Amino acid sequence: MQPTTASANTASRDPLVELSAARAVPLAPAISRARATFEGAVADMLAVPDAALERPWLWRPDDPPGETDVRNALYRIVEVLEESVAAIARGRAATRGEATGPAVPRLATATQARWSLHGAIWPLSVGHLDADPGGGEWSVRRTLGHVVQSQRSYGWYSAWYLSRAGRPDAGSLPPDGALPPEPDEATEAPGDAAAIRRRLDGLLDAAAERFAALDDAGLAVPGRWSGLPVTIDFRLGRLGSHIREHTVQVDKTLAMIDRRPTEVERIVRLACESFGRLEAAVFGRPESELVSAFADGATAASVVEGAAGEAARLARSARETASA
Repeated sequence: MQPTTASANTASRDPLVELSAARAVPLAPAISRARATFEGAVADMLAVPDAALERPWLWRPDDPPGETDVRNALYRIVEVLEESVAAIARGRAATRGEATGPAVPRLATATQARWSLHGAIWPLSVGHLDADPGGGEWSVRRTLGHVVQSQRSYGWYSAWYLSRAGRPDAGSLPPDGALPPEPDEATEAPGDAAAIRRRLDGLLDAAAERFAALDDAGLAVPGRWSGLPVTIDFRLGRLGSHIREHTVQVDKTLAMIDRRPTEVERIVRLACESFGRLEAAVFGRPESELVSAFADGATAASVVEGAAGEAARLARSARETASA
């Protein structure tokens, strides 16, 4: 699919960067590394067929054989991720309590929603993305294009409203030409599910980088949503809500085209949601905080990367057992 003129404009001009005056909080390297490791775990999980779920699997070397199965291995991944969420919460409480800015919890809910959507679309083929559900309903691809387009728009417009804080036109829609034309939904969703996931990740991560350091005054800056007067705080909260809304739409569309998830795919979705909760515990926070030691010597960064590594080990073990 050839890019439109609008999409070409976005490559040379990004209002999210141009108009954001707040201190940037770059995505911590530990998050990028954990994501890459977890992606490998998901690939191994999806290689396990449902027919192999009851095959005996050895959890620990000293365990008696036959007590656990491959299904337990996959659920153990979910448990490891959830245990790590709790470990970070305990570490922070025991060491210094919460000291994060007010925008970060809003962004945390958005990354949770992002991973739930990832879990829903990860196993889908290009044919599933493009299948026509009939009745004038959107295909999965068009829905995902809308999600990506909206994420870009949320970033651009929020940056615009923040740039007008305290001015006579504060809270007003930008005039024609103030922002570049937005790509259409078809332009935003070419490629396979992995390509679309990466596109959404890049936009949401960029927004978090620009908005994570906002204080209460920044969150109170007026803006608009769906033609209605709101605050930046509302707009950031809407990020996760909008992704969840269209995750439901994806589920409905898959039911219309009779694409039923396998049991393994359902467990993968649970694992993605758990990873989203884990990422939410560190998303939007500066690297300096994530590498600061808890009372027990661990750090949030080490917990996240360790959990992803253990998930990858378990997934590899499950795949190897299933294929033996």
